[in-house]
Amino acid sequence: MFARALAPAVRRFATTAAGPVVGRGFAVSAFARRDTTPAPYNSNHGKVKTFAEIKTQADLLGPGALPGTVPTDIEQATGLERLEILGKMEGVDIFDMRPLDASRKGTMQDPIVVQSFGEERYLGCTGCPADSHDTIWLTVSRDRPLERCPECGGVYKMEFLGPADDHHHDEHGHDEHHPEPHKDPETFADFVKPEYRYQ
Repeated sequence: MFARALAPAVRRFATTAAGPVVGRGFAVSAFARRDTTPAPYNSNHGKVKTFAEIKTQADLLGPGALPGTVPTDIEQATGLERLEILGKMEGVDIFDMRPLDASRKGTMQDPIVVQSFGEERYLGCTGCPADSHDTIWLTVSRDRPLERCPECGGVYKMEFLGPADDHHHDEHGHDEHHPEPHKDPETFADFVKPEYRYQ
């Protein structure tokens, strides 16, 4: 009984499976394949100047990468970043990132000297010995070269290494575009009596 009921289904499946085979369409598409291997490094392209060869601001432009390649830092860096990378390649610390002298506490007679090429510099005092208090950020400038840490009392002095004269200022230090001299905003330190300052 079960075989009689199953026979029509088997017959239908057998005729379908044994039926004519229809071939699938096969499409071929042609495309041009470019060679993506990078070209060998051209010695004329991208000549990297050494730190000693940097003379002008134009020397701080990177040569760029060859077409089809990813540029490295030395190929794409420009300006101060390029100067820093070239200096590090030759062992020169351009920005003098050494920590300040923390073996002693600076005094008014013998302050800890901080060199700067700019008009002002920020420095962080952590006390003496190092890390004896949280970092206190101080600002020293050409107008105010001495600064005392309010936590430990250490004294720091800025030594200016930049150009002696600035062509934007007259002989009195006034900016030729702005007749009034720049004045720092007032803080609580401005209201301390002079006899208590830097002592």
